[in-house]
Amino acid sequence: MRLRALLAAEQLGFTVLVGEDELDRTFERVFTATLRDPRRYLTGGELVLSGMEWWPTPADSEAFVAALAEADVAALCAGTAERGGGPVPQHVVDACTRHGVPLLEVPVDVSFATISEQAVLWLAAERAERTPGAGQFLDRYRRLVTAVAEGGGVASLIAAGARELGTDCRVLAATGRVVAGGDEPERTRLAAEFLKADRLPKVVPTTHGPVTLLSSAARAGHRMVSWFLTVAGDHEDWDSLRRELAAELATLVGHERARLDEERRSAARAAEPVLRLAMAEHTTAAGVAARLSELGLAPADPVCALSASVQGGSPGLAVVLLTELLAPLGDRATVAEVDGETVGVARISRDAGLGAVTALVADVRDVVRTVAPALGSARLSVGASRVFDAAALRSGLHEARHARKLAELSAGRATVVAGDDVASHLLLLAAVPEELRQSFRSRVLGPVLDYDAAHRSDLVRTLHVFLRHSGSWSQAAADLHVHVNTLRYRIGRVAELTGRDLSSFPDRVDLYLALDQIERDRNRPPGYSGTP
Repeated sequence: MRLRALLAAEQLGFTVLVGEDELDRTFERVFTATLRDPRRYLTGGELVLSGMEWWPTPADSEAFVAALAEADVAALCAGTAERGGGPVPQHVVDACTRHGVPLLEVPVDVSFATISEQAVLWLAAERAERTPGAGQFLDRYRRLVTAVAEGGGVASLIAAGARELGTDCRVLAATGRVVAGGDEPERTRLAAEFLKADRLPKVVPTTHGPVTLLSSAARAGHRMVSWFLTVAGDHEDWDSLRRELAAELATLVGHERARLDEERRSAARAAEPVLRLAMAEHTTAAGVAARLSELGLAPADPVCALSASVQGGSPGLAVVLLTELLAPLGDRATVAEVDGETVGVARISRDAGLGAVTALVADVRDVVRTVAPALGSARLSVGASRVFDAAALRSGLHEARHARKLAELSAGRATVVAGDDVASHLLLLAAVPEELRQSFRSRVLGPVLDYDAAHRSDLVRTLHVFLRHSGSWSQAAADLHVHVNTLRYRIGRVAELTGRDLSSFPDRVDLYLALDQIERDRNRPPGYSGTP
């Protein structure tokens, strides 16, 4: 399909910023880029959509556009809605001009999902004209698109796909969650096969016959937060018409996922100010309660707070992972990134009480175990609070944050720590009276603080860096710019002074909490003496 055809579609409202003489270029698929370097997902000829929210400088634009040019994409469609509107930055225009990448500006009131849906329909129609049985394919494809257009979501789309293909179809998340299409007894195994697949489609034998897995990713991102389509049968046995229709069904599923992601990002932007207020050091409970309605909560609603981090992963991975972990709760869960920290709030059924939180944490742990092998060198840490009334959201968020930081101290690749997993006098140290917190800090780290003061040494900072890197000697030494042997000497000195074994998880927890108290003391204004 030619770029010129996109410009002719008045409902899309494109403006050409670069490449007026390149509008006869053709594109074969639509791709939403969310990575700084998406080349491994590009094969050439793509229409690339980007919101530009993560490349604000000329250097960022240069690197990104150069990667697109190397991959020989057809054009870049730049939207500014994620940046709050306004024109496309000049440095983006300049980079596209230098590298010969056509640049189209997307109006702020046109979503990427709308562009993708329209372009995919046109591309399918073009392919249908070249496919044996073109009329039959196009009729079937239009029925799939109609199921989407009627607003039934992915469930209606999969039901229509199963009718057109004459076999069972399902959409699964890489976490093993069934998104649409009914129960799948082997969903966890299919998710594991999807995560480790070298290429898709892939046929997986199951107790109820072979199942073909197809990628439904409409954007670049980590596979472990993707959806995929399962179709009963072996795609090698299908005729070309059926293979083409299954592929288009997977593409439409991807665009439904992209549409849902846009809605979630909008909800996260709306929730972010309230969560930031709740996490602020000196916010009052009354101030938070007055704004709970913005999260769809009443002061007496029971909630569970969560905090997540991914060390060594791509930007934004913690947000999409926590969103997927809480996806079964639907609109009863809110996830947002606040000043670099990923937090979530889950509304708990009043009737379920404590059992609901226990079940939620158990489900989160099951999902984390499923995706852990796909983390590679990254580490996932999740903390969950106990049940709180929404009016005490601030306390819940602080408890979840402490639980997450304790999870980061563990040796596992993926760890979930809940409020009830750690003795309350450790996990909830921040909630006890000031004099007790100071006593705990002095008892644990007093000798180290005294040693630093007397010898002008830096043991406290060394300990902080060592724990931040989860006990990695090489990473902590590199961060401190010292030799590993120097680091080992310093940590050995801390162990002697405190009587704590840094290879012991409980001792590392004590040291972390004492360090956290020191940090909180430093950040308090003069004269502050209240309980946070």
